[in-house]
Amino acid sequence: MIPSKNDVTRGFALDTQGLGDLKRSAKAGSADATRGAATQFEALFINQMMKSMREATPQEGLLDNQQTKMFTSMLDQQLSQNLARRGMGLADVLVRQLSAQTDARALAIGTADGAAGANGPAGMLDIPALPGKFGALQGMKGLEGAAQTTGVSASGRTQAPHVRAFQEKLGAHAAEAEAVTGVPAKFMLGQAALETGWGKRMIRNADGSNANNLFGIKAGPGWKGKVATAVTIEYVNGQPHQRVEKFRSYATPADSFKDYARMLANNPRYEKVLNHAGDASAFAHGLQRAGYATDPHYGTKLSKIIKNSLA
Repeated sequence: MIPSKNDVTRGFALDTQGLGDLKRSAKAGSADATRGAATQFEALFINQMMKSMREATPQEGLLDNQQTKMFTSMLDQQLSQNLARRGMGLADVLVRQLSAQTDARALAIGTADGAAGANGPAGMLDIPALPGKFGALQGMKGLEGAAQTTGVSASGRTQAPHVRAFQEKLGAHAAEAEAVTGVPAKFMLGQAALETGWGKRMIRNADGSNANNLFGIKAGPGWKGKVATAVTIEYVNGQPHQRVEKFRSYATPADSFKDYARMLANNPRYEKVLNHAGDASAFAHGLQRAGYATDPHYGTKLSKIIKNSLA
C-alpha cells in the first residue's frame, strides 16, 4: 500500500509539522486526512495504554530519575506511532464511523455529488488549534471516549475494555436489582461506574479490604451493618469541600446492589425517580433533584455515562 502524505505515523513522534499538514488536509475534506487522523488517534490510544502500564510498574531502581523518564516517554511515543502504522483495528473502526456519518449528512443536505459542505468531511474533521501534541485531534466529533476503545459491543457501540469488564462483573447483580426497582440495569451500572470510577476508587474498610460500596451510600443512624470511613467531596453552595464520612460496608457487590434497590424502592423521595426510570436523562437528573448527591453536575455526568459508555 502506498503511504498517504497525511500518514503522520511515519514521521518522528514529536514532529508537529505532520499534524499541521493533517489539519490543513482535514479542512479540505480529503479521505486521506480521515485515515490519517484516525491512525493518529490510534497512536494516541496506544500511547495512553503504555503510559498506564509504566505507571503501574514499581519505580524504585537507580535509573528511575527524571531524565530516564523523559527519554522513556519519548521512546513510548515513537513506538506508539510505529504500532499505529501497522494497525490494531481502531483506526479502521473510526474511519468507517466517520465515513458513515459523512455520507448520512451529505444525503441530509442534498449534496448528491458528495461535495464537502458545512456538514461534510471538513465539518466532521474541523481540527482546532489546541495546545499539546495531540490537541489537534480533539476536534473530531463523534469520537468521545474513543481513546480508550478497543472493541465493539453487540449494539455497535465501541467500548473500552474496562467498561466491558465492569459490565461483565456486575451485570447479573444489576439485573436482579432491576427486577426489584424497574430501573434498567445499565442505569444502575452507570451510577456505580460514576461513584467508583469504574471500580478503581472503591471505599476501603479499616483493614484495607473492599467495602463493596458501589453507590456511595452513607451509614446513617439507622444503619446496623459494618461501616467504612473515607474522605469524600461534598458541595456546599456549589463549592467542593473535603469531608470524612462514614459509609456502609457490604460483604459482596451483590449486597450493595440489593441495598441500593431497597433504598430506591422504599424511600419516598425517590418515587418520582422510579416513575421516570425508562429515560436515562430523567433518571439521572431525577436522582440529583431528589438529593442523592450534592454535586451540581451529577445528573449530567450520570446521563453521559449511561448514554455514551454502556451497551
